[in-house]
Amino acid sequence: MKLWGGRFTKPTNELVDEYTASIKFDKRLAEQDIKGSLAHVEMLSENNIISKEDAETISKGLKTVAEKIKNNEVHLSEDHEDIHMNVEKLLIDEVGPVGGKLHTGRSRNDQVALDMRIYTREATVLISQLLVDVQESLLEQAKANLDTILPGYTHLQRAQPVRFAHHLMAYVFMFQRDVERLSDSYKRVNQSPLGAGALAGTTFPIDRQYAADRLQFQGICPNSLDAVSDRDFVVEFLSNSSLISMHLSRLCEEMVQWSSAEFNFIELDDAFCTGSSMMPQKKNPDVAELVRGKTGRVYGHLISLLTMLKGLPLAYNKDMQEDKEGMFDTVDTLKGALALFAPMISTMNVKKENMYQAVIKDFSNATDLADYLVAKDIPFREAHAIVGEIVLNCIQQNKYLLDLPLSEFQQYSDFIENDIYDVLTPEAVVDARDVVGATAKSRVIEQFEQASRLIELNKEWIKVHES
Repeated sequence: MKLWGGRFTKPTNELVDEYTASIKFDKRLAEQDIKGSLAHVEMLSENNIISKEDAETISKGLKTVAEKIKNNEVHLSEDHEDIHMNVEKLLIDEVGPVGGKLHTGRSRNDQVALDMRIYTREATVLISQLLVDVQESLLEQAKANLDTILPGYTHLQRAQPVRFAHHLMAYVFMFQRDVERLSDSYKRVNQSPLGAGALAGTTFPIDRQYAADRLQFQGICPNSLDAVSDRDFVVEFLSNSSLISMHLSRLCEEMVQWSSAEFNFIELDDAFCTGSSMMPQKKNPDVAELVRGKTGRVYGHLISLLTMLKGLPLAYNKDMQEDKEGMFDTVDTLKGALALFAPMISTMNVKKENMYQAVIKDFSNATDLADYLVAKDIPFREAHAIVGEIVLNCIQQNKYLLDLPLSEFQQYSDFIENDIYDVLTPEAVVDARDVVGATAKSRVIEQFEQASRLIELNKEWIKVHES
């Protein structure tokens, strides 16, 4: 018989057991489940709901069960449906009928909500730490490439030259927003549902705050119905994860492009590439491609959970069992991607000369020629048209702006003088943009300093919230 089977006259159909059991995936909540049970039984004892002797026996038994699960010394059975019932059954086997007192004043509904909150807050800290590792690897590469210049693109067309450091710093600040979103969401995760019971609380004189304090929650969920049916915190984690995945995917796309023969801007370390079973010359950026590809599954888990929740009445419904597999897979997917990303960035070989040669063989300095004319009091629209004609002439001659003699420049405007050749060099172009957040050397160094401060703050937050 099931632990809840008192009112039933026959066992559930075997196919029902197989279909509804969640132990195959929620067994990974064993540590969180036992942590919550230890706090619960301590609270029951402190409030004289069970005796101290019984509480000590149950606590000792729970720790033994935890060790046995950790060491794979016990069988977690579908007959007991989920991790909560499996732990309780193992506890009763370990300490006898007194183990049945553990569930006093508690339901699986508030228990699973508690386990998921503990798991989510741990995952929040873990993913934050991995993001910081990626930030540091990007910052390290950026500092090593402060004077490396490459084409910047819009519409995947050459636009204006930028420092490679500036380009990498864009991702540092993207990931900073990701860390900030995770840290902000933590306070909504870190509320205890324990004591809400099945949906309406309990008749026992429990102390919800006591248990919350033991589990290091910042507060308690104020409404019992909401406490057991809320999965907003999982949705929010999956939403944050989707943004992280999107940011990773964008950088992966650039790494795939940059490492191609057509760009030849970088070379990824052999340790992060694979070969072809047929073509011996191939070196494929498979890690970057797979991180890019796995973004879709993270998006899918978010949409799946939102869709599952949208039609549910209060309070708990069995549909909510579907919150776990997508959450677990998302955490695993991000852990894998982020753990690989930091060393892949750190070991990346930047081909500085190839980047520079690309810059001097394009028209990404054309805007600076227009700005040069504007500084001579020519209206921008007129300057834009003049430079457009010069560029067209260069294209027809298979030349670039710096290839033109002064006499040819002056056919289009007498305002162009010999100093134009200093204005149009890649170094001059990037340093001319001397505003906050732009490409001038001093401004990129400011970004280094700002990012370093933010990363240190991230580390402090992580240190405070680590288990």
